[in-house]
Amino acid sequence: MMLKNILLCLLIAPLLAAANKPNIVLILTDDASWECFGPYGAEDYKTPNIDRLAEQGVKFEHCYSTPLCSPSRVMIMTGKYNFRNYTHFGYLDVKEKTFGHLMQQAGYKTAIAGKWQLNGLYDPEVFTDHADNTRPNKAGFDEYALWQVTKGKNEKGAGERFWSPPLEINGEFLSVEQNKNQYGPDIMSDFVCDFIERNQDEPFFVYYPTVLVHDPFVPTPDTIGNRDRSQKANKRQKNKLAEKKENFVAMVNYLDKIVGKVVAKLEAVGQLENTLILFTSDNGTHTPIRSNWNGRTIRGGKGDTKDMGTHVPLIAFWKGKAVEGAVCADLVDFTDVYATLADAAGIKLDPTDPKDGQSFLPQIVGKSTTPRTHALCYYQPYWKFGGKNAGAFVRTDRFKLYADGRFYDIANDLDEAKNLAGAFTSERAMTAHKQLKELIDQIPPVPQGSRESTERPIHPDWPLVK
Repeated sequence: MMLKNILLCLLIAPLLAAANKPNIVLILTDDASWECFGPYGAEDYKTPNIDRLAEQGVKFEHCYSTPLCSPSRVMIMTGKYNFRNYTHFGYLDVKEKTFGHLMQQAGYKTAIAGKWQLNGLYDPEVFTDHADNTRPNKAGFDEYALWQVTKGKNEKGAGERFWSPPLEINGEFLSVEQNKNQYGPDIMSDFVCDFIERNQDEPFFVYYPTVLVHDPFVPTPDTIGNRDRSQKANKRQKNKLAEKKENFVAMVNYLDKIVGKVVAKLEAVGQLENTLILFTSDNGTHTPIRSNWNGRTIRGGKGDTKDMGTHVPLIAFWKGKAVEGAVCADLVDFTDVYATLADAAGIKLDPTDPKDGQSFLPQIVGKSTTPRTHALCYYQPYWKFGGKNAGAFVRTDRFKLYADGRFYDIANDLDEAKNLAGAFTSERAMTAHKQLKELIDQIPPVPQGSRESTERPIHPDWPLVK
């Protein structure tokens, strides 16, 4: 009898453990900053589904990325500042442990859908394994539906991500012809919803780095009408700025529609209350786009280290567990996401895990915590776009100090027009400068470099910045 009970316990224990683990869906938009979303005061866009997540969850006011996609994606996936492991645009070192590996090791089913662009396609002479279509699997994902895994968009047989897109799904390349007249974001979001439905009875982790709302700015299924849906429709536009903005607005609105689609699927399979949803963006909005926000015009700041390039939305929704309608002013940077996923899943970090970040789960569920004192951005993209702005800064919610000595009161100077270094306007500013100077002096120097650089130093064992 005792043996039977022991065997029964051994059989039931894994099931109970799985039942206690929440699902996690992380949505990372492409090139859309805070000024594009309703909860942050956007005036040009309609985002009711994202608005609802904020109304029923937690809106973070101070989340910071890097100004460009690849550095931000490597940072968020590995939980490390870029000085530890970032060397090339469009590349994630296959040896790095990602949050996909973390969740797999905890028994989660894992999937990624959207934009990959991490095989090293831009440096094929350096990364000779760039055509390896198992790289997403090797990065910790059981399944994938992605754009730009083994083919760059300008290669023969490849192309853009929106209409009639070439995609790779679980090792199979689907050509432009196979996806003729289909809309890439629909294919990818269908994949996400299918994965959720198939895995509803066990814990799952979905990383959804959307292809929306990156350029080219083209019509969506809601606005295209009877116009061309071939790859020609994806060509970089040479039309008037007003048409670009019109399409960009439609793309933001369609992104919101897809967020609602994913939430509806979670509810349909009975997993909404057991799922933590995080919504954020990789960097600022593309520079041609100007948006009305809180009574002023914001120009997209992608590639720039100002707030318009690095200040991104972060919304956390967990029905019945997140503090409903909370607005959190605590600092968050992209290294924190890895630690937060571990915390939510009940995973104890070990020596193989990164140490730069800290969990913001307590802020989501309303528990007491000691928030981070600063956010750090270390930015050397080794890329033509944004390379001129390479540098580093540390900041509080209000003040910002660059490694080159520039110091700003961002709360009163969003455009960084008045450098306060050596001319402090208050005792508070002087105190903040002293504290931030102690921090900025702890980071390694940002190398001068470009896309052609041969020397690309990293510092994996550099001490934590505290």
